Amino acid sequence: MNNPFIAVLMGSDSDLPTMQSTLEILKSLGIRYEVKITSAHRTPAATHDYVTDAEARGCGAFIAAAGLAAHLAGAVSAITVRPVIGVPIDGGPLKGMDALLSTVQMPGGIPVATVAIGKAGAKNAAYLAAQILAVSDTELAERLRAERQSNAEKILARDAEVQKELGL
Repeated sequence: MNNPFIAVLMGSDSDLPTMQSTLEILKSLGIRYEVKITSAHRTPAATHDYVTDAEARGCGAFIAAAGLAAHLAGAVSAITVRPVIGVPIDGGPLKGMDALLSTVQMPGGIPVATVAIGKAGAKNAAYLAAQILAVSDTELAERLRAERQSNAEKILARDAEVQKELGL
């Protein structure tokens, strides 16, 4: 794959507010991505067609929002051998715990990497996908290292400010 992309799938557009964090991170890292609304239950044939087509076109990894039934990531993983990352959405009466447990308990041989519930998980899904691509992309690996360094510098600078404000 010369220039792989990440496919971001959602069961409905109600997942978009959470998954927007994923898209922002991918964009900031200069990673190509596609967004597809498709359902494991309501549009299974379209889901299958998209996943096989995306894989054939060079998709490096899939990120799938895991809503109430949380089956999209598992359905995608059953179709492809590319990495699949499930993002439990913090909705419904159980606030995403049901999605988390459904996503993390995949049967042996059909793995889904599972991140935290909600926006933190959506961000980490993008970073994890970037790290997967960075295995064979040294420029992307450097962008990831630079971002981590920048984040560390911000924390250290804020610590110095707090210490000064507290008179320590």
